[in-house]
Amino acid sequence: MRYDCIIIGSGPAGLSAAINLKTYQKNFLWFGNAQLSEKVQKAEKVVNYPGMPEITGQELAAAFVEHKEHQGLEIIDKIVSSIYDMGGYYNVMAENQFYETDTIVLAMGVVPANQYQGETEFVGRGVSYCATCDGALYKGKNIAVVSTSERFEHEVEFLADLAEKVYLFPYYKDCKMERENVEFIKKPIKEVKGGFRAEQLLLGDGTELMVDGIFIMRNAIAPTTLLNKLEVVDGHIEVNRKMETNLKGVFAAGDCTGKPYQYAKAVGEGNVAAHSVIEYLGER
Repeated sequence: MRYDCIIIGSGPAGLSAAINLKTYQKNFLWFGNAQLSEKVQKAEKVVNYPGMPEITGQELAAAFVEHKEHQGLEIIDKIVSSIYDMGGYYNVMAENQFYETDTIVLAMGVVPANQYQGETEFVGRGVSYCATCDGALYKGKNIAVVSTSERFEHEVEFLADLAEKVYLFPYYKDCKMERENVEFIKKPIKEVKGGFRAEQLLLGDGTELMVDGIFIMRNAIAPTTLLNKLEVVDGHIEVNRKMETNLKGVFAAGDCTGKPYQYAKAVGEGNVAAHSVIEYLGER
């Protein structure tokens, strides 16, 4: 089945795009966090959102969730790891499943520029972002796993069941992993190294860790890693006033398109992106 659109990201921009596509009865999927935006929830006070003076982040987040439920919108709580241009449509991969779509709205917010040196070079050659996709390749082998959130612990468990040894780099508090073959490493990673394939991690103290593969679990993946040939300037997706990117059928909205990082701006861009999707589909 091919969808009209796939939205990636569940912040204010993604929600705005989803509301509008639902209103126009488009057939779409929405990938993101079931609780919408953690960033909104953590805001102490929001003073510049029209109609809601001095609302707290938790109150605004609750209003977003209420609107989502009122519209009957559903979120697929999976991390999108790759997007493939199929020449006229796109294949979106999320946790080992492919979804076909005519258009895409990228609304994943700002992805921190914390990629490791050498990481992008070895994607598909020893570096993976998907445990269920590539885990079986490392059965009985030694792997490194970078985990940035508790939500990925089930994927680390999955990998630990397959691998001989897991070197786990947990970048969050209170990691609950307890497995005999899992060793915690608190040293920072400096570089991913290897020949044709990634086979070594250079740590911050100069230690070299030899591994057969590296899994990196982040809440979001850099746009250029996600979608080849996407134009990015200073870490932000380049768009025009219609939220069109340089790739046909791909639109972007919210913080990922640049400053100001404001909820009102994100909502507006999500609205524009959705209407551009509708216009694009109509022209086709």
